Amino acid sequence: MTQNTSETQAAVPAAKQKKRFGKKWLVLLILAAAVVAAVTLLRRQQAQKAQSAGTTYTTAEVTRQSVTRTLTSSGTLEPADSYTVNTLVSGEILSDTFEEGDLVEKDQLLYTMDSSDASASQTQASNSYSQAQRNYRQAVDGKYPTADMTGTVKEVYVRNGDTVNSGTQLLKIVGDDRITMDFLFSYVDSSQFYIGQTADIFITGLEGSIQGTVEGVSSGGNADGTGRVNTTVRVTARNPGLVSSSYTASAVIGSYTSYGESGIHVSDATVITASASGKVADLNWLAGDAIQIGDRICTITGDSVDNQIENARISLVNAQTSLENAQDKLEDYQVTAPISGTVVTKTAKAGDKIEGGGSSGTLCTIYDLSYLEMTMSIDELDISDVAVGQTVSITADAAAGRTYTGTVTKVSVAGSTSGGITTYPVTVRIDETEGLLPGMNVDAAIVIAQADDVLTIPSSAVSRGYVVLITADSPSAANAADREAPEGYVYVEITTGIDDDSTVEITSGLREGDTVAYVAASGSSQNSMMMGGMMMGGMPAGGMPAGGAPGGGQGRPSGGGGGPRG
Repeated sequence: MTQNTSETQAAVPAAKQKKRFGKKWLVLLILAAAVVAAVTLLRRQQAQKAQSAGTTYTTAEVTRQSVTRTLTSSGTLEPADSYTVNTLVSGEILSDTFEEGDLVEKDQLLYTMDSSDASASQTQASNSYSQAQRNYRQAVDGKYPTADMTGTVKEVYVRNGDTVNSGTQLLKIVGDDRITMDFLFSYVDSSQFYIGQTADIFITGLEGSIQGTVEGVSSGGNADGTGRVNTTVRVTARNPGLVSSSYTASAVIGSYTSYGESGIHVSDATVITASASGKVADLNWLAGDAIQIGDRICTITGDSVDNQIENARISLVNAQTSLENAQDKLEDYQVTAPISGTVVTKTAKAGDKIEGGGSSGTLCTIYDLSYLEMTMSIDELDISDVAVGQTVSITADAAAGRTYTGTVTKVSVAGSTSGGITTYPVTVRIDETEGLLPGMNVDAAIVIAQADDVLTIPSSAVSRGYVVLITADSPSAANAADREAPEGYVYVEITTGIDDDSTVEITSGLREGDTVAYVAASGSSQNSMMMGGMMMGGMPAGGMPAGGAPGGGQGRPSGGGGGPRG
C-alpha cells in the first residue's frame, strides 16, 4: 500500500513536465512565423520603394478638347470611267473628227475606215436574204394555196383526199359571170337606143337567144367611108355556160338588127394549181362560191411539203444571220465614242492603215473626268465602321494646302489577305477635282466618330481593366480603387469613349483638375521594369499585368500604352 502511493506521486511531475515542453514549442513556432512575415513584408516594402524610386512617371492634366477617330489610307486617283478604243477590222482610216484633248460625246463618230469590201459583202448578203424570203413564202404557199383574184369559183377539179403533184389544177376562178359585147348598127341613129334597153343576143353555136341589157350607146351616129351612119351599142348579159372569148354574137334591139358578128369579152379568170406534192385536205369550195383574193383554197399535206417548208425556214434564218453579221461588220468601219469624256491619247489618224485586233488596233483612249475615284484599303477590324455615304477628306502632295471632300460609294465584301492581315477595298468618289489628275497619289481619312468639348487624357495613361493612376491630391482621388498604388498616387476606375490613338475621351471616373500619371511607352525601359518586378517576387502593385488596355469595346486601340506600375 505504501509502495503504490509513492509510484503515483512520482508520475505527476513527469506529466506536468511534458505539458510545459509542448507549450514551449508552440510559442517558438508562432515567433518563427511572425519573424518570417515581418521579413517578407520588409522585403516587399523595400522592393516597392526600390521600384518607386527607380520609376519615372509622366503626368498630364485632364483637359477638355475635341476627339476624332478616323480611318486613313493612301491610294491612286482613277478617272470615273476609261475606255481604250480599238477596231476589229483592218483597213485605211479615211477620216477622223477629233484631236487629243478634245471632249467627245458618247456615240460621236471618231473614225471612218475604208469599207468597200464590207459593203459588197453586205449587198450580197442582202440579196441572199431577199431570195430566201421568197423561197420561204413559196414553200408556205405550196402547203396553203390561196386565191390570186377576187371573183367566183367557176370549177373545182379535185376533192379532199386526192393526191396532187406540182402543177395539178385545183380550181378555176372567174372575175364574174357576165359577158360583154359591142354591137354595130348601120343606118340607125343613136337616138334609137337607150341605157337599160332589152337586147336579144344570138351566140354563134348556141341554140336560141339570151337576153341582155344595153349598158352604153355611142354619142351620135358616126358615118363610115361610104357616108353610112353607124351606132355602137354595148350590151352585157349573164354567161349562159361555157361561153369564152372565142365565141361571136349578134343582137336585135327594138326593131334593129346588128350588123355582122361581134366578139364576146369574158371577165378575167385564173386557174389555181398545186405547187407541191401531197394530199388535198380542207377543200370546202363549190362552183358558184364567191371568193376573195388571199382566201385559202385547201391544205396540201405530207412529208414532202413539210420538209420543203422546214428547209426554206432554215435557209431564211441562215441568210438573216449572214445579213446581220455583214451589217454589224459594216458598222465596225464607223468607229464611235463608247463613252463621253476627254481624249487623253490619240494613236491613229486619217491615212493610217490599221490591222484590226490586238494592240495594233488601238486608236485612242478616252477618260471620263466628270469625277475621280480612289480605293482605300480598310483593315478587317475597322471595316464594320465604314458605310456608303460617309464623308472622306482627301489630300495630295501635288495639291499642297488643299483638302478635297469625297464620298464612300462602295464597300466591297471581297477582302484580300496578306501576311495574316485582311483588308477590304472601299471606293471613294471625288466630285470637286480642280488641281487633281488621274494617277496622283492621295491620302484619305474617314471620320468614324467625333466628340467636342469632352474630358480627355493621353491614351497611354489607361491601363488594362480601365483604371488610371492619378496623383493623391487630385479631386477624384476620393474615389480611389481598393488596390495598392505607388506612394503619392492612387488608382481610380474609368469608362472611356472615342479614342484617336493618342487621346481618349473619359466619360466617367475623372474630372477637370485631376492629374494622371503613367509610364511613357518606350519598349526597352518598360521591359526592364517588367523583368525587375518579376525578379522582386510578384506582380506589380495593384495586381495590374504589364501592357496597355485592350482595344475595341471602349475605343482603345489594340497595343495601346500601359499604365504605371506600383
